[in-house]
Amino acid sequence: MSAAPELAASARCQVIDNAGDLAAHHAIRHAVFVLEQHVFSESDRDHRDHDPVTRHVIGYVGGAPAGAVRLFPLDPRDPGGDWQGDRLAVLPEYRASGLGMPLVRFAVATAGALGGRMMIAHIQPANRTFFRRLGWTQRGGPEIYVGRPHLLMTIDLTPA
Repeated sequence: MSAAPELAASARCQVIDNAGDLAAHHAIRHAVFVLEQHVFSESDRDHRDHDPVTRHVIGYVGGAPAGAVRLFPLDPRDPGGDWQGDRLAVLPEYRASGLGMPLVRFAVATAGALGGRMMIAHIQPANRTFFRRLGWTQRGGPEIYVGRPHLLMTIDLTPA
């Protein structure tokens, strides 16, 4: 068996409920979106990070904080409507672990459990196939999101 499936088996995702995990979540996002990819110059945090309806998720591999994603209802007054997942980040040393898949599935399941109907995500074009394999559908062509080309993708959250 290769190392990646073993690491994926030790992956764990959870909605953050304490300051330590929230700090680790933000540190992962900063490492990926500010320091590595230069998507943001100083910080990737915005008003959504302070909104009480936003759910911050952290992913662990072998007990170590390794990935993050956040999700929120597009209309905070209607958690049963459409949700957005964003700021999906996995630290470089854990990318071969398979953590991205559990993070996305956890975000989708969480939004669905909270009554959401559909989830959207603006994803980097290099990640299109990854999201398609998870059941997401591309909507339209490339668009500029946070100053870079992205693709709008959606997934139905209602049970079949």
